[in-house]
Amino acid sequence: MKTSINFKVVKSDSEIHNFRKKSFDYIRKDLTHKNEYWMEQKIADRLLKIEAFCKEKSGRKLQKNAMPVREAVVVIKENTTMQDLHNLSKRLEEELKIRIFQIAIHKDEGHYDKDTKEWKPNYHAHLVADWQDLETGKTLKHQSFHYSKMQDLAAECLEMERGISGSLARLEAVEFKIKKKEEDLKILEERYSQMQQELESKKSEDLIVKESDFFGFQKIKKDKTIENYKKAIKTNNIQLLKNKTELEFKEKQIAELNTKIESLKKEVFFFKSKNSALLTNETVFAIEKKKYMESVENTLKKAILQESIKIPNLRNLNDTERKDKILQIIEKISKENNIPVSAFEEVFGDKKKKNHFFRILEGSNVLADDNLKFIKKLGR
Repeated sequence: MKTSINFKVVKSDSEIHNFRKKSFDYIRKDLTHKNEYWMEQKIADRLLKIEAFCKEKSGRKLQKNAMPVREAVVVIKENTTMQDLHNLSKRLEEELKIRIFQIAIHKDEGHYDKDTKEWKPNYHAHLVADWQDLETGKTLKHQSFHYSKMQDLAAECLEMERGISGSLARLEAVEFKIKKKEEDLKILEERYSQMQQELESKKSEDLIVKESDFFGFQKIKKDKTIENYKKAIKTNNIQLLKNKTELEFKEKQIAELNTKIESLKKEVFFFKSKNSALLTNETVFAIEKKKYMESVENTLKKAILQESIKIPNLRNLNDTERKDKILQIIEKISKENNIPVSAFEEVFGDKKKKNHFFRILEGSNVLADDNLKFIKKLGR
């Protein structure tokens, strides 16, 4: 499957649509329960924060034509998880300074095929982003290669095809396209050759105009004959020029496609090599594992923060209640994101990390080490 990501200015009714705050006639209500949502802050509140920071940082108000909050629709797979999208959010922030503060996964939109009447789902996610540059207070300024990078990150984090690189399927598609162009080129070459032969073999007699005089003798009408030659030459030259232009254009297209396919082959080789290294090289495996564990911790942190926003009285819970609440959060994100229990056991095996997550939940107090008893419940 192919994915894409394209940010545009956020719509005024974004939250109503994304978080299904009202019913829509183009969705299947029986599938809405499969949707997933995550919100760090409301759009209105984030806008106020952005405007205040711009004034503080630059001494000026945010420009009226600025687009400090933007939204992207990302094509996803049926099994894409919230963790996958948090990973994408993290990479967008690290590499492009784009900070995602709302995510909505939609699995209740699509259409019925006109012929087969089969339901064709449109799996996608909405990412709402803070587009403010924290160094200047103004909106982020991206160039074309940054937007290309967004596509790379989406494909990598969601494990989908980008559409132009890193995919055997795409490689085959380009090869097919080249083959089709070459077939078109061959037809043009044959037509061009045929035109030249026709021009060379065309009998002059066909263009000569003769008329009989009073005595019955055939005489050439010079004016009409010259006019016929002019027309024939002009017509043939136009057609030859047209065919030549088409030939050159097709040759250029094939050359560009061949360059593209060579690049794709290199990328496929790179990804195959990387996969092989991951399976055989301990250092590469350790690096990839570290990235994965960081993504697990990032997902857990965001889930706890969201829970603390929804339930403001978490500070009043006792130690047992807090541990139960953490356990509930872990069970939920483990199921939603297909994260194995062993990953959480490893995270909470680190006392500093465990206490850090409890600090996020409770606000200030730090619980003593309990030898992972509470987390071991997950394995039962």
